[in-house]
Amino acid sequence: MPKEPSHPPDLKYLKQELTQECKILLSTLPTKSGWVVSKLYNYQGFWYHPSYLQGLLSCQKHFQAQDTDILLATTPKSGTTWLKALLFTLLNRTRYPHAQHDHPLLSNNPHMLVPFLEIKLYLDDQNPDLSSFASPRLFSTHLPYVSLPKSVKDSKCKLVYLCRNPKDTFISLWAFSNQLRLQEMGTNSLEDVFEKYCEGVSLYGPFWDHLLGYWQESLKNPDKVYFLTYEEMKEEPDLHLRKLTEFLGCPFSVEEKKEGMVEGILDICSFDNLRNLKVNKEGKLPSGENNSAFFRNGKVGDWKNYLTTEMVERFEKICEEKLHGSGLKF
Repeated sequence: MPKEPSHPPDLKYLKQELTQECKILLSTLPTKSGWVVSKLYNYQGFWYHPSYLQGLLSCQKHFQAQDTDILLATTPKSGTTWLKALLFTLLNRTRYPHAQHDHPLLSNNPHMLVPFLEIKLYLDDQNPDLSSFASPRLFSTHLPYVSLPKSVKDSKCKLVYLCRNPKDTFISLWAFSNQLRLQEMGTNSLEDVFEKYCEGVSLYGPFWDHLLGYWQESLKNPDKVYFLTYEEMKEEPDLHLRKLTEFLGCPFSVEEKKEGMVEGILDICSFDNLRNLKVNKEGKLPSGENNSAFFRNGKVGDWKNYLTTEMVERFEKICEEKLHGSGLKF
């Protein structure tokens, strides 16, 4: 069971002042009880914290994608932190060689190096100045495909989508949400949030609708959307790292391969290396979360330590129903 933190984080998004536009919209939306905040709101078919919804609206209104942009899209708790580290190191391998003693990854949490659009940039500022980002600009998002800014869909920017087995995603999300809850709220029981998750009520959920949106788009437009599972990446990281470079138009040269660059990038970005860095043991994000909260386990199949046989059967039944005919399996 996840331990209740002795000093819960002071979460910035809980104190975010909402715009009048967002308040009016919230008053019209369906609500359900949340995992961390008291309410989640359903917008365009998915569930959001109020402040994240405000960031979404600002992002949809103001973000102008460039053809050279790269956007990492994920469901929450699906390996986002790891893939942020990998993509940042990969794209900056000339500017910041992986063996460099002052590599940015050694002193910055990956979420600081690859900011979220709707829960960082457009949450902090309704129309941020992005001119300081060098090309190709690398951003991340948890937004479902249907809610992406129009400029993302209309441009030639690349989307890398990472998802994870729903059972492991659920366990990781449950543990993470308990890290963020205020002490007086106590912890979420596994059984309570299991029901919510199965009903699709989780941050950026329903999980299945989220991944199907990107999966279907990757089939229609494989040159724009690269669909990847956490399990594939864990099983053959070198293969998928090379495939990512080809998709992004920056393949490893023969010399880079000979020099061990693939292995070097995977080493510096490994779960164990990142987790043991001082910045990720002791640091905090500006939004209030402890960096250590993003490095709980990282293993495939951890759900076996928590889910009952009945829970597993229900998950598998939902997966079969939701993904039937899609060609996507876990």
